[in-house]
Order: sequence, then structure tokens, then C-alpha cells
Amino acid sequence: MSKSDEGENASPSDHRIASPRVLPQARAARTAAANSSPDPHPQTGEGSEADSLAELRELSLSAGAYVAGELVQRRPRPDSATLIGSGKVLELKGAVASASADLVIFDHELTPSQQRNLERELDARVIDRTQLILDIFARHARTREGQLQVELAQLKYLLPRLAGRGREMSQLGGGIGTRGPGETQLETDRRKIYRRIRHVEEQLGNVRRIRAQQRQRRESAPIATVALVGYTNAGKSTLFNALTRAGVRESARMFATLDPTLRHIVLPSRREIVLSDTVGFIRNLPHTLVSAFRATLEEVQRASLLLHVADVTSPVAEEQQEQVEAVLRELESQDTPRLLVMNKVDLLPEKKRDALRDSDTVVHVSAAKGAGLDRLLAAIDARILQDPVQRARLRIPQSEGKTLALLDAKSQVLSRAYRDGYVELDVQAAESVLRQVKTFLLRDDR
Repeated sequence: MSKSDEGENASPSDHRIASPRVLPQARAARTAAANSSPDPHPQTGEGSEADSLAELRELSLSAGAYVAGELVQRRPRPDSATLIGSGKVLELKGAVASASADLVIFDHELTPSQQRNLERELDARVIDRTQLILDIFARHARTREGQLQVELAQLKYLLPRLAGRGREMSQLGGGIGTRGPGETQLETDRRKIYRRIRHVEEQLGNVRRIRAQQRQRRESAPIATVALVGYTNAGKSTLFNALTRAGVRESARMFATLDPTLRHIVLPSRREIVLSDTVGFIRNLPHTLVSAFRATLEEVQRASLLLHVADVTSPVAEEQQEQVEAVLRELESQDTPRLLVMNKVDLLPEKKRDALRDSDTVVHVSAAKGAGLDRLLAAIDARILQDPVQRARLRIPQSEGKTLALLDAKSQVLSRAYRDGYVELDVQAAESVLRQVKTFLLRDDR
């Protein structure tokens, strides 16, 4: 169920078992819902509402659901008992029955009592957007750290929803396995969940300490960290692979990347940086997820530069960028220097593509086709302040093969001349490299 400026939307979804023959019924239910819910403000919020519903549809597909129908409602204020009101509950109940749906997904956050009331009335399982995202995260977490973070978010989401769940609580859990059979076990269940939360938080604390130690070792060397951030499915992992050849999983599904990946890459100046791929953001990202994934998102907080990857083909690109900025503010990373990377230019018509112009803050690329990556690397190079590049002249004996190999690998050699057993070089290199060869610097460059 989706909430726009005027009210809320609903989306019943058949969970993995629907057959194509329910589609005409689902379409009829959707048409009836649209006809019975006149829009008092037909010009207000329609785009946002449609985008929100389309996003919920993509999330549902990513979770493995089969969408049998959609229902939209606008009302001046939410109903405290059911969110949508008794009349709309009856209409939704008919749509659920006609489509043989076993799952109803609301794009609006439900209170525990609203969720229980709706499930009792609809005779189907009811979840909200937060729980749907948690389910997707649980499916895609591969590392132990990612699994712990998802479990912590699930536990905190579940805790206020214990009362009245009975045996159905086993459908909501994230690796609990110890909940009692019903209402009489409520306090016991809470104690078990609180203990599990403390245990998971302790394990995540160990993860954070190990990550902090690794980061401290990285930061002891003059190597900057650059983090990829952006809306989910903007192409961050494809760009990461194009720059690093890391082979990170790429998928059109939302939240295909949950676990952070770090790789070294070499910039045109021959400096090295660490590139970090991170989880995608989304509108109204649940706070429990931001909190649970703080260990992963610390790479964003510590980054010297953020590459904000956006889908140039998206009709709501600006809104998605604003959602990313909102999450960055929550992470207190709003002041970190950033570069906007407009991805997927290969999908634009040729005229639009030819009209695109890069600037000091925006670079247009196609990660899938490899277009514009040289310009992107040059733009990153210009914004990295750690270990600045300097120009210097050196006079090195030809017998110093190790030093000459170091300069060939770690600097840009602008000119080279051989005189009397020496090699005279004019180079651009990072300060850390020049310190290693300072004995060969010509006097006026020392």
C-alpha cells in the first residue's frame, strides 16, 4: 500500500503461486478499485504515487512474488484500526479472494494492531514495505556480517509485533526458531528475542572492531577510499566491475548487493585508491536497516570521495538523488566531497546522448559499455587530496634498476634522457613515491 500526499495506496500480491488465469480477475479488481476511488485532487501527486507503486512492484518481484493485482486508495487521514477504513477493507477482501492471493503488501508502514486487524479481515498474510525489504535483504545477504545485520533488523522489527501473532510468528522471524506457541508465551518470547538481539549486537561489535583495524591499517598508508553510493539498481555494481574487474554480482533486481566489496584501482596519476561498493538506497529506507547496516555503511562515512551513481534514464532521477542525499544526511556524510556519475547513457536516444556535457561535478558514463570511464577516472584523480601529485626531476644511476622500475610503475614519466651512466627523468608522482627516491632528486627539486 502506497501513501501519496493525498492518502494511501494498496497493492495485493499473490505470493509465488499465482497462475496466469487469475490475471483477468486481478485486472477487474484493479479497474473497480480505480473507478470506486475518485481522486479529489487529480493533478496532485499522481507521478509520485505511480512511481511509488511501480517501485513496490519491483520490490515484490525481487522478493519472488507474483503480482496478481493492485489497489489504490486516497483518503484524508489513515484509519487507526485498518489504515484504509472498513469500506476499502471489504473491497480489498473481494479482490484478494478473486485473485486467490495469499499475500497483501502495503506500501505504507503498518502498526502491529493494523497488521493483525487486516490479516483477520482479509484471511491472508499482510506485510508492509519495511518487512518486504527485510525479506529481500535476508535473501541476498551472503557474508556472515550481512546475515547478522539483516537478522538484527528483523528482530527489532518483530519485537513490537509479538502480541496476538500466535503460531504465525514463525513466518516473520529471521533465524529465531525459539518463539513460543502463542499469547501465553509473550514475555518468554520477548526475553528470548532481547537475548538474541544482545548476542547479535555483540557479534556485530566484533565485526566493527575488525573492520576498524583493517581501516586503520589502510589509513596508515596514504591511500584514499572512494565509495559508490546511489539508488538501488542505478548500476553501482556494474560500474564497480567495469573499474576493478572484480566480478561482483550484477542484477537488475533491487538490493542485489548487500555485502561491501573493496578493491584497489590505479588512477591516471598512478596513485592507488580503494573503491568500495555499497548497498543501494531507496526512498523511505527503514531506519532499522540504516542502523543495522551501520557497520557496512561506515565505509561511506570514512570515504574521501563519494561517487553518487544515478540512472540517467529514470524519469524520477532527481527524486532518487534527493532520497540518496537524505540517507547521506542520516549517516552524517552530507559534507563529504562527491561526484555525480550519470550512468546508462547507452540507453538514451542518440540525440540526447550527444547533447550530454560533463562538468566539474557531473560525469556521464555507460558502465555496461565501458563508455566514459577514462573521464571518470580523471575526474576522481582531480578530486583526491591524499598523497598529492608533484612534478620533479631526478638523476638516477643506470645501475639503480629497482628505483627506475618503481618510477615506471608509480609515476608518469614525462621525459627520459641517458647521460654518462645516469638516467635523467622528469616525472609527476605522488609525494609518497618521491620520498622513496628523494636522494636522487636534483637539488632545486628537493
